[in-house]
Amino acid sequence: MTYYGWILYNGHLSGDKFKDYADLLQKAASEAGVRTDIKQNNELLPLLTTNENRLLSNETLPDFVLFGDKDLYLARQLEQLGIPVYNSSRSIELCDDKSFMYQKLAKENFPIPKTILGPKIYRPSQDLSLPMEAVEKELLYPMVIKEAFGSFGEQVYLVHNRNEMMEVVQEIHHRPFLFQQFVSTSYGRDLRLNVVGDRVVAAMKRYSTDDFRANITRGGSMEPYDPTEEEVDLAIRATKAVEADFAGVDLLFGESGEPILCEINGNAQIRNIYECTGINVSDKMVDYVVQDLNTKRGNQQ
Repeated sequence: MTYYGWILYNGHLSGDKFKDYADLLQKAASEAGVRTDIKQNNELLPLLTTNENRLLSNETLPDFVLFGDKDLYLARQLEQLGIPVYNSSRSIELCDDKSFMYQKLAKENFPIPKTILGPKIYRPSQDLSLPMEAVEKELLYPMVIKEAFGSFGEQVYLVHNRNEMMEVVQEIHHRPFLFQQFVSTSYGRDLRLNVVGDRVVAAMKRYSTDDFRANITRGGSMEPYDPTEEEVDLAIRATKAVEADFAGVDLLFGESGEPILCEINGNAQIRNIYECTGINVSDKMVDYVVQDLNTKRGNQQ
């Protein structure tokens, strides 16, 4: 069974890592005998009319899409056209919005840092009305403030007092944000587990000596890691909770070394973990997609 697919990334993000992600997947697909084209999201505009629901482009549609972006509307459009999308629009929706993600994880009793969601504020304001004392009493200092939308450790702030808190909130309050407990026992270190389907296929430990965030893009270091059964189970269950086919799951270290779920990245970059572990996650992703497509076609016959 042969397939033709699109590998999609965002056409307006600067930096080589997004195209590199697509290139890794295309190489893996080629080695698996799967023909693919790399597309940018701005090449594939959805067209909606009373009688039509298609793409503005008249290109031949693929059998599947590897969706390395967060363009939720395009993912939904492709699904409405009957194209399997990996990860699905539902997964993109759950992973991209951290507030939505934490609500989902809390509902299913996952171990997450204590989190307080900020209110919807439509426009910048000098007159903010927020129950700061209640937030401080619940979370204590230092605490983390996160914008709901952000990647690579950006839009994440550590504050140590009311003045620092208000400075950050004043800067970001017109965008969705949240307050979160700071897990001090995990300062400057975390785990990244890459999940494909029902398996953790690669894992690494990340650490930083001068930043509470351990992201490699922020100067952190990395080393291969052999996760415990508890960490593997948590990563797989978390991936299923956000309905993802594959994900990069970030875990923190609790007071007794227990894993705490930090975030689930639905379109996690795979270059760093490849260089760290020698495991090419893109090979596993392509194998998963081919097997899933074979199953879908078998069920339709």
